[in-house]
Amino acid sequence: MSVAPPSSSCVVASAVYHDGRRVADVPVTEAGAWTTRPGHFVWIGLHEPDEALLMEVKRQFGLHELAVEDALHAHQRPKVEVYGDSLFMVLRTARLERNELVLGETHIFAGTGYVVTVRHGASTTYSPVRARCESAPQLLKHGEDFVVYTVMDYVVDCYFPVLDQMGGVVEELEASMMARPPGTAEIERIHQLRRDLERLRRVAAPLLEVCSRLERFDLPMIDADIRPYYRDVQDHVIRVNEQIGSLRELLSFAFETSMILAAARQNDVTRKLAAWAAILAVPTAIAGLYGMNFEHMPELHWRYGYPAVLVVIAMVCVGLYIRFKRTGWL
Repeated sequence: MSVAPPSSSCVVASAVYHDGRRVADVPVTEAGAWTTRPGHFVWIGLHEPDEALLMEVKRQFGLHELAVEDALHAHQRPKVEVYGDSLFMVLRTARLERNELVLGETHIFAGTGYVVTVRHGASTTYSPVRARCESAPQLLKHGEDFVVYTVMDYVVDCYFPVLDQMGGVVEELEASMMARPPGTAEIERIHQLRRDLERLRRVAAPLLEVCSRLERFDLPMIDADIRPYYRDVQDHVIRVNEQIGSLRELLSFAFETSMILAAARQNDVTRKLAAWAAILAVPTAIAGLYGMNFEHMPELHWRYGYPAVLVVIAMVCVGLYIRFKRTGWL
């Protein structure tokens, strides 16, 4: 059975770097030969590659088959794994599409002489990352570990615009719920935001462990002078998780407060209805009493009986109204 040739349309960029500068663009099929040259490394960017292309990358750099399988099928949790003298890392990307959180995935293969990034799903291109590295050759001279850092830093920094947009929506919902009880649309939006924040928390929280391993442990091709950079990424991840927690608490607090306000408004309405019912009960009771058609009743044949009853009803009703007004029931 013949194997289909690798698709070049999935290759975003494939370049060789030496001494912090880009020296050549090379096809994937020739990339492995450059890893043996001292001071050189290859940086390849792939977007949703097919199996044939990943198999070619595996052959060029000697990647572990389990890591290649994860990169092919995606849907992995953030992690970092060591295979011999190489690293395999999984990062989750996030962005908002039509006010809904959409997650993507990025896999990083890194070893002596090569870095390969594989993007799946919702993710912006890493061309700005490559341009940022190429504009700082003094830093890019550090090699593969610096490239891994810049990709991680870019992925984490892309969480902040998502959280800022979510925060704006939460503030709008909070203002709306303070003005009136939440309707069906607001409750559905709150549920969606809570779900999206939980999904984002699940992809951001594991990065703390990833950064900790890169910073503190002796991992392949991670130099000691680059480890502080991963501490900076870890600080960003901590901020992301804190902001997620703050938004979740703010959303819960706003919803609970709106429910308390709704209950208070309902209590006000109930008190007003009870007060008016008490006032109306007076004429109803007296009128019902005189409507019983008994032959012997007080003031039944008195000339001023009817006006007197009306005056009594009015006085009692006015007295009750003033009393309820003072107590805040009306």
